[in-house]
Amino acid sequence: MNAYQQKWIDVLAAANLQGWKIEPIGEDIHVEMPHIVDLKLIRDNLPETLAAISLDISVPKERLKFQFHNGYENFEYVLNPGEADLTKA
Repeated sequence: MNAYQQKWIDVLAAANLQGWKIEPIGEDIHVEMPHIVDLKLIRDNLPETLAAISLDISVPKERLKFQFHNGYENFEYVLNPGEADLTKA
């Protein structure tokens, strides 16, 4: 686990989101949410939310993929994408 990934896990865990399980999976972060969480709402607001949270993170930025899942649906979000992420078809 790299320092950037660990800092994000620490910050998200400190948010004390009831019923959310936040854990590292390789170089990614897996976020398991309760079944009642609306993934569309999370996905639509995620860039602004992560931008606001990132103000508390002072370690050097690295590529980081978040995997969100609510038991029914899932989606991925890449923070600080690399060239390979930007050129995927």
